[in-house]
Amino acid sequence: MDVFNVIDCDGKKIRDKEVIDYIQQRLETDASFAPSLRSSVGVMPTEEHTSIEFTGTDRPGLFSEVCAVLADLHCNVVNAEIWTHNDRAAAVVHVTDHSTGCAIKDPKRLSTIKELLFNVLRGYDDFRKAKTSLSPPGIMNRERRLHQIMFDDRDYERVEKAVGRVEDKSSRPQVTVLNIEKDYTVITMRSKDRPKLLFDIVCTLTDMQYVVFHGMVNTGRTEAYQEFYIRHVDGLPISSEAERERVIQCLEAAIERRASEGLELELCTEDRVGLLSDITRIFRENSLSIKRAEISTIGGKVKDTFYVTDVTGNPVDPKIIDSIRRQIGHTKLQVKHNTILAPKPPKETTTGFFLGNFFKARTFQTFKLIRSYS
Repeated sequence: MDVFNVIDCDGKKIRDKEVIDYIQQRLETDASFAPSLRSSVGVMPTEEHTSIEFTGTDRPGLFSEVCAVLADLHCNVVNAEIWTHNDRAAAVVHVTDHSTGCAIKDPKRLSTIKELLFNVLRGYDDFRKAKTSLSPPGIMNRERRLHQIMFDDRDYERVEKAVGRVEDKSSRPQVTVLNIEKDYTVITMRSKDRPKLLFDIVCTLTDMQYVVFHGMVNTGRTEAYQEFYIRHVDGLPISSEAERERVIQCLEAAIERRASEGLELELCTEDRVGLLSDITRIFRENSLSIKRAEISTIGGKVKDTFYVTDVTGNPVDPKIIDSIRRQIGHTKLQVKHNTILAPKPPKETTTGFFLGNFFKARTFQTFKLIRSYS
């Protein structure tokens, strides 16, 4: 039995019956569980759009170069999600032909798109090969797919930060893996709370072939505490130090991939061919680095969200942002939030985690997952 106490994105109780019915319908149907596509990265046309997936070494201006190539190839980006983590970049991009507004299906044209994108992603002295190839058909949530792509790309392996980058190690998630019972491994996690945190962690545990048997999640005003009793699909708990270290690395990556880093900019305007290429070019010319982005187009209007830093990963000069907003339009590009400069919450002291004794139940909104097997 799984019990979830949930709220909407504004922190309020969900009362809309249509939303409740939709959640129930999705949970009760097998359609919400798509087959795994872990081993594939590439280009796949559907009736409405062509889906492009890629990974490569992150660098300033990378997404701008990708958008410029797509614009030159007469591809219009209608939806996209871009993540960067540990100097790796991954994206799922949906494009249409700018003249027809439909998916691109010509094999020769698809081959050209893959080849040119590969040349951009390959970069200079890339020690890990970029990936662009055909994907098999299937239905999958973009965020779910991004977790699989980055996991396959081994983004959880730590790399040294560039000179000049200020890294706040205190903001790193805390992950503990212990075998306190012979039948289970207990994983405890403490991190800054954010939307979809539980989703990200469960996706990674699933990709690593672990099954959750018992769990509890509590969220406070700023922090989340999570604990899971897990076993591998073969029925065994974690049995080696190397496996334990790998689980810690992968869960840290799962928490960090979607963590909002930098200044949040929101673009709202009428869609047009080449818009995203022009916007990202302006960012690149002003030495901004895109750390994460969500691109969406509905009814001819775009609503794009970018998380940006300077090229060294540090906060952007406000004068540069003012200059960019003048070029694009103050009403079109809004500054939403600066996560780098946001005040740090007071440190909460917690020395141990284990089901009931590390949660501060009276001061936290509770989000429980309890699974029992006879």
